Amino acid sequence: MTLQKSNIPPRRAQKKRRIWPWLLLFFCFAAAAIGGALFASSSLLDKPIEHAIDDGLLTAKDKSTIMIMGVDERDDDVGRSDTLMVASIDPKKNQASLLSVPRDTRVKIKGHGFDKVNAAYAYGKERLTQDTVENLLGVNIDHYVIINTKSFAKIIDALGGIDIDVPKRMYYEDPWDDDGGLIIDFRPGMQHMDGAKAITYVRYRDEEGDLGRIRRQQDFIKACLDKMVSPAIIPKLPTIIREVMDSIQTDLSFRQLLEFAGTLKESKQNGLKTDMVPGRPLYIDGISYWIPDLTQLRSTVADTLDVTMSAKVRHRLEQDAREYENSIPANASEVPASDTSIGRSTESTKKHKAADSTAKKRSEQREDNAEEKKRSKSSASDNRSGRDAADNDTGSSRESTPAASDRSVPSRSAAPAKTQ
Repeated sequence: MTLQKSNIPPRRAQKKRRIWPWLLLFFCFAAAAIGGALFASSSLLDKPIEHAIDDGLLTAKDKSTIMIMGVDERDDDVGRSDTLMVASIDPKKNQASLLSVPRDTRVKIKGHGFDKVNAAYAYGKERLTQDTVENLLGVNIDHYVIINTKSFAKIIDALGGIDIDVPKRMYYEDPWDDDGGLIIDFRPGMQHMDGAKAITYVRYRDEEGDLGRIRRQQDFIKACLDKMVSPAIIPKLPTIIREVMDSIQTDLSFRQLLEFAGTLKESKQNGLKTDMVPGRPLYIDGISYWIPDLTQLRSTVADTLDVTMSAKVRHRLEQDAREYENSIPANASEVPASDTSIGRSTESTKKHKAADSTAKKRSEQREDNAEEKKRSKSSASDNRSGRDAADNDTGSSRESTPAASDRSVPSRSAAPAKTQ
């Protein structure tokens, strides 16, 4: 009797085939757990060793501070920081804030005295700029990102261009600028900008000066974040980040840059906060500067970072504020309204308009008083002429008809005169 062979595989072989899916599933869970643990502790919160030293500067424990510079470098020039911002990143809460520093801000640059903050890059590149901004804000800065003009265009093109609502007509032409001529030409309304057009938009300056340009740059960054959260861009972010890495200079790692971009993207949903260094414009030796309000500035920075000022930090703030105020020459003067190179903050604009309104009211009051005096003099002169003419008429009447004058009955207004 021949036994038929069974088609059922041996039990041991069946166990071998079944164990592989479980092993694969186990490794997937392990990899996910390791990856989750890795990214749960954000590398953006890794602080440089030098920040462990208590030097009287604020240090955020659960946030990362990143200095972002837009640098205009050319073959015949060392370059200056044309745009300067400090980003505060909270990767755990997916929140972020941007503080813009006007390039004409008067600061103390180590080894060079007081100068405009954009000159720090020409003196000592990113290291001196970072030190200068740290001393201005009173806070330790963890990382930096430098973007030059050409790299900026590449980044915008990598994103596929940016859509932004242009608030008004913008036109500017300079045949001697931008290596062969600069033309900025935009009309009001929604515009799609590639990298080349975007550069001209963020560089445009009008009667609002540098402060108006800062506000447009902040709006442009928000438009970039809108593009980053679009469904079409999200799958391309790693590729875009790699292209960005090749176009910028930074001390951020690839992973940190991914976290930075991701936090900025999420912060757009949570409300990206934007602000500017508070202060006022001032003329010093014929040069216009932006004079920061150090007390208000550092209080704002401390609130943004959720850091309480220690006694040492407050003492340093008081010293820095006194030194800064004492460094302003006595011959410094207010910037006239006709000078729009820097512009004015919203608060200073209100004060300036209020001062102009007060001065205008006073001028109008003086003109009204002068006009009133003229009318009074004219009225008094007319009254005197009228009385003289009346006296002349009365005298001649009395001479001609004395009997009638004697028989006339005095009016009621004349009776008190007689009583008096």
